[in-house]
Amino acid sequence: MIVIGVVGLPGSGKGEFSNIAKKMGIPVIVMGDVVRKALDDAGLKRTDRNMGEMSRHLRAGLGMDALAKLTIPDIEDKNSDLVVVDGIRGDSEVELYRDHFDNFCLVSIESSFESRLKRMGTRGRSDDTADEESLRKRDVRETGWGLGRAFRMADFRIENEGSLDDFSEKVVLTIEKIRGRV
Repeated sequence: MIVIGVVGLPGSGKGEFSNIAKKMGIPVIVMGDVVRKALDDAGLKRTDRNMGEMSRHLRAGLGMDALAKLTIPDIEDKNSDLVVVDGIRGDSEVELYRDHFDNFCLVSIESSFESRLKRMGTRGRSDDTADEESLRKRDVRETGWGLGRAFRMADFRIENEGSLDDFSEKVVLTIEKIRGRV
């Protein structure tokens, strides 16, 4: 099994990468779903603030690689030669996946602050931030989990500044390169 991890700042295009992978018939595990389930179980709303607090809570209890630990059983349950993991936020998660899966590749999605802010203002998720200050705070929070170190660990980088068609083409090419590499 090849596991492709996807890392990126909020609004960079991780979700679009996953949507493209799904269209290619590749199963996707979304790390944020672990946090959303924990919020639902606790009876809390799915807001940006609650997502951040629950993420901190899970990491405090299980370690900085908590979300990766919690997704491994779901990844292993997929009956597929390739699985995408959307939403890596730190280097400890990358290290755990690399230790656990023989064929793990990390793809970073890179996009400017302005492009990310614009996307988040239009996509309509309950945990989105639509103003500059909130997005800057979220970037700082997520960078504190080792996101910058995770970016430096990437095997592949995709810049997402153009059209969705351009990005889709880059994603498909990257996935095909990874398939052929292993």
